Amino acid sequence: MLIAVYKTAKKEGMFLYVPNKDDFSAVPEALMNRFGRPQLVMMLPIQKREALGGVDKQKLLEAMDDPGFYLQIPPKEENWLETHRTELGLFPTSPKS
Repeated sequence: MLIAVYKTAKKEGMFLYVPNKDDFSAVPEALMNRFGRPQLVMMLPIQKREALGGVDKQKLLEAMDDPGFYLQIPPKEENWLETHRTELGLFPTSPKS
């Protein structure tokens, strides 16, 4: 089984997986509007892969059946400045002047 993997220019690290190249019929219209114009990254031979970077293979295979797509969302990035300010006992963000 080949799965088509697409990226978006709107969000770094966000990928959309669909079971057929250029077939977004199972993807809700609202999601496609937010995702933007999909850019093909690769055709992924899922059965030949032991592990996938950041994606559970079984969940991906299940998603191809229902709902018919898989959206990989990047993990939330930690704001080191806010963390540091909080550790110092300050407000996470500096007050506006």
